[in-house]
Amino acid sequence: MPRPSMAVMLSSGFDHVAVLTADTDAFAQFFVEVFEAEVFASLEPGPGMRLTLVKVGPDSEFNVFQIDGNAESTKQTPMGGRGRLDHLGLRAGSLDDFRTIRQRLMDRGATDGFVTDFGPVLSCFFVGPDELEAEVCVPNPDWAPGGPLHPPGTPAALFQSA
Repeated sequence: MPRPSMAVMLSSGFDHVAVLTADTDAFAQFFVEVFEAEVFASLEPGPGMRLTLVKVGPDSEFNVFQIDGNAESTKQTPMGGRGRLDHLGLRAGSLDDFRTIRQRLMDRGATDGFVTDFGPVLSCFFVGPDELEAEVCVPNPDWAPGGPLHPPGTPAALFQSA
C-alpha cells in the first residue's frame, strides 16, 4: 500500500514508546552502542521504579521503565500473539546508516543480517534487550511509488551478496 503524503498528516510520527525492562542499563547501552541513541534523563517516579528516557531519533524516544518485581519484560510470545503492540520498527537516517546499524546488530549476535524487501522499505529484524523483537527500516532506493509490495521474507537484492 503506498504511503500517504506527509502533507495530509496532522502528526509528525511517534513521540515515544514506553517499554518495560529488567535491566535499564543494559537496555540503554544496547541502543547507545548500536543506534547512537542518547540517554537524556533518568528519574525515580516512585518507590522501586526507575524511568529512563532514551532518545532514538530527532523527535522520538523510549520511555524505559524498570519496576521492582515486575516480570513482564521476561514474557516472550511469538509474533502475532503479543497483544496490542507486537514489535517496533526504527527508521534509519539513510541507507549508509542502515548498513552501519545492521553490521552492529550482526556483530552483537542480535540478527543474522537478513534484509527483507517489503517494496517501499527494507527491513532487518533483530532481538534486543529483554528479548525485545524489533526491526530497523530504511526507504528502499530501488522502489518506485506505486511499485509492488512484497511479503515478509522477500530477500532484498541490495543485500544478497552481503
